Amino acid sequence: MRFLIEQRFGHDAASVQAALLDPAFLARMGELPRLGGPEVLGRSEEGGAVTMRVRYAFAGHLSSAVRRVVDPARLTWVEESSTEVATGRASFRIVPDHYGAMLRCAGTFVLTAAGAGCRRVAEGELRVSVPLVAGKVERAIVSGMEEHAAAEADLIDIWLAS
Repeated sequence: MRFLIEQRFGHDAASVQAALLDPAFLARMGELPRLGGPEVLGRSEEGGAVTMRVRYAFAGHLSSAVRRVVDPARLTWVEESSTEVATGRASFRIVPDHYGAMLRCAGTFVLTAAGAGCRRVAEGELRVSVPLVAGKVERAIVSGMEEHAAAEADLIDIWLAS
């Protein structure tokens, strides 16, 4: 399933990018619904690029049908990303800690100026390999990503305003 998710921020692109690459801000993202506290596994800067590995955990509610297929305690994953600081462009991929054969996700983020603030567009592809329900699960995951993106944008604006 292809997806496109847009976020809008009331702050400039450089400030938003700095927040997104700041381990202190990432720790604060644990306040968002359905997401356990992110854990920065690695962060390096080289040649104008920032490479990060961040582990996340799902902390929301799952239906009984989904719990028959997956253990909620094992819904953890690592987001691997590389951000070109000068261009505001990043590539990412999601690597599940468990159930790796069931999910693939990769894409890009592009952060650009927009009026007095900026916008960030995520484009990518998500594939779930679960017989009979793959499409439904993909739509549910993308819906959760959209909800998370909206909450993340609000949190960044609060973070930068304080």
